[in-house]
Amino acid sequence: MIQLRVEDRTVAQTTASVPLNVGFLTVVHEASGYLGGYLVTNLWGRPLEFRLSTAVQPNRVQQILYAGTLQPYICADLIGKTLVDKTGTPVQLVLTDREPVLELRLRHEVPVAWLAPPGDPLAAALAGNGAAVRPAAGGAGPVLCHPRFPADVPAIREVLERLDGTLDLAEPFARVREAIGEARKMGITNRG
Repeated sequence: MIQLRVEDRTVAQTTASVPLNVGFLTVVHEASGYLGGYLVTNLWGRPLEFRLSTAVQPNRVQQILYAGTLQPYICADLIGKTLVDKTGTPVQLVLTDREPVLELRLRHEVPVAWLAPPGDPLAAALAGNGAAVRPAAGGAGPVLCHPRFPADVPAIREVLERLDGTLDLAEPFARVREAIGEARKMGITNRG
């Protein structure tokens, strides 16, 4: 019985001692193309690492050939995967505010969740099909996982519970967008 208590205490200490890092990935579409920003924060929202993509501008032939799969390809495969792969800080969850970025989960082992806007019809459809991690509440939209990975729901919920009350999930996306805007002013986003 004493041994069990020691093991329980050891497991609890090990779980608690693992730092919680969350990645916030967004992609903006502008006249210059698609730009991505990826901010990794700790439990309290302090930045640990930030990555910025260069502009990706699909040509007309790519638009025709990729059709409805163009945005997920650009957002997840070209921008998202590159930003996450080049980041040295490991995360337990990648959050996005752009639905096409959910496709990153097909190329990445870490769960990816979409913080959907309130009242979004696609979010409602995904939630109805078992992708809901957390329902819309308090003016915030629902959090959803990739529909092919419903087993991610418990892991995502665990991370969100650890963040509960310490971090507004929408706020880091505002910082990423502002950083993208500043980088654009400095001409960084146009460099190859």
